Amino acid sequence: MSPTTNPTAAGNVTFLGAGPGDPGLLTLRAVEALASADVLIAEPAVLDVVRAHARAGVDTPQLTVVDEASTTAGIPVLRDAANLVMEAARSGRRVVRAVSGDPGLDGDAAGEMLACASEGIPFEVVPGVAAAVGVPAYAGVPLRGAAGADVRFVDARTASERCWAEVGASDGTVVVSTTLETVAAAAGELVSAGRKPDTPMSVTIAGTTTRQRTWSATLGTVAQVLKQAKVLPSPDGHQAVIAVVGERSAPAQRDQLSWFESKPLFGWRVLVPRTKEQAASLSDQLRSYGAVPHEVPTIAVEPPRTPQQMERAVKGLVTGRYEWIAFTSVNAVKAVREKFEEYGLDARAFAGIKVAAVGEQTAASLIEFGVKPDLVPSGEQSAAGLLEDWPPYDPVFDPIDRVFLPRADIATETLVAGLIELGWEVDDVTAYRTVRASPPPADTREAIKGGGFDAVLFTSSSTVRNLVGIAGKPHNVTVIACIGPATAKTAEEHGLRVDVMAPEPSVHKLAQALADFGAARRDAALEAGEHVTRPSERRPGARRRRTT
Repeated sequence: MSPTTNPTAAGNVTFLGAGPGDPGLLTLRAVEALASADVLIAEPAVLDVVRAHARAGVDTPQLTVVDEASTTAGIPVLRDAANLVMEAARSGRRVVRAVSGDPGLDGDAAGEMLACASEGIPFEVVPGVAAAVGVPAYAGVPLRGAAGADVRFVDARTASERCWAEVGASDGTVVVSTTLETVAAAAGELVSAGRKPDTPMSVTIAGTTTRQRTWSATLGTVAQVLKQAKVLPSPDGHQAVIAVVGERSAPAQRDQLSWFESKPLFGWRVLVPRTKEQAASLSDQLRSYGAVPHEVPTIAVEPPRTPQQMERAVKGLVTGRYEWIAFTSVNAVKAVREKFEEYGLDARAFAGIKVAAVGEQTAASLIEFGVKPDLVPSGEQSAAGLLEDWPPYDPVFDPIDRVFLPRADIATETLVAGLIELGWEVDDVTAYRTVRASPPPADTREAIKGGGFDAVLFTSSSTVRNLVGIAGKPHNVTVIACIGPATAKTAEEHGLRVDVMAPEPSVHKLAQALADFGAARRDAALEAGEHVTRPSERRPGARRRRTT
């Protein structure tokens, strides 16, 4: 019987490829395996990528990194990866061993598989996207054209003279895994082996991440190009790079195919001053534009000081006291939902009641709860917009004249006054309180005030006031984007220059407006023949773009 299917083995091991860096490149099978793991043993470089998909409480023993200095100093090697894998599997647990790229190209993983096989421990292999394939794809460098081409993969650290001679004699595409400080030496090896010095070459660092950067050169000019770009010499020279040699990496072609680094907000650190629940979809949208969102809550949501009013209103929903319920925020939906769960109710309690939502986000939150709103503003997504579409009370068609309005303690009176004018009675109920959040960590505050963020999205006047109050005023190089005129006015009152304003009051329109701003800024730089930089790189004393 094969040792990988031995039913008497105590545990099992999944050797999993985490890809070259982008968390989105994990396979569906990898996510499934991570969700069921008891023990997660991952290389430090991919731990954050895979840990997000592991269940709460998964055991993540740290790998001991052993180097020459540690050995010389007599520091004992406590537990290496193979020992950790075997120990966990012997105890009957499901183990996931995650490596960068693909486990089939990882020599250490191969040794660990053999150790499992020798003890009859069942294991499986979940392939991942290899860096040598994924990074060129993200750099806009196809490895094969329509006419086809021979593609060779070389690891410069272990390549022999015979290997260099073979790829040097070939006219196919060569993908070289090396480091920033040794890429010129690898280019020299290829020239010595017969490749022409004018052969096109691309060099990509931090591939598939928002720190990715690619340089176009030739075998003969790569050292000069990296020096002119001021990335060499550098203490970061040990960082891994993927170099592609051949016509596929020609600069003219890459200019057309560089889909990742040309995203409108590529590499921008964008501050999102909202609660984690509110920021989730907005952050996803920003990531699609190449940005790195950083969520900083500026308000905290707490239950009302006196819950009795909310309890009476929820009971009134069940007993038929209301014709309408109007939700003016996602937090209001959450507050009512939590009260429902407390009483053992669900969405069926809304039967016979008309439901209004102030905007798309609030409507989406209701739909997630199982409630489809009857009214969402057709125009402006605000209390005023809701009132424009709200029907007046008609005693013939409306058996009940009362509206339940669960809202924040600091909400404006616009909706209440407007509903009363339309003939409705309103139970204006404090469903939750908003209080200023605690200040963010010191490094975040310093980044805000020192220009470490490229942009900040303000989605309300309160987010402006609260952010300045808990973290300080954003640096003048930071792009300020506001959701509407009122928010922009508040920002200006706090001494901020407003650069971007949403065409309509929607967080998604705001993110789109920022992306359009970034795209226009990028196009202007390219048209002027300048290197594309982020706003934070323009501040006095700013360090050049990181490549780690």
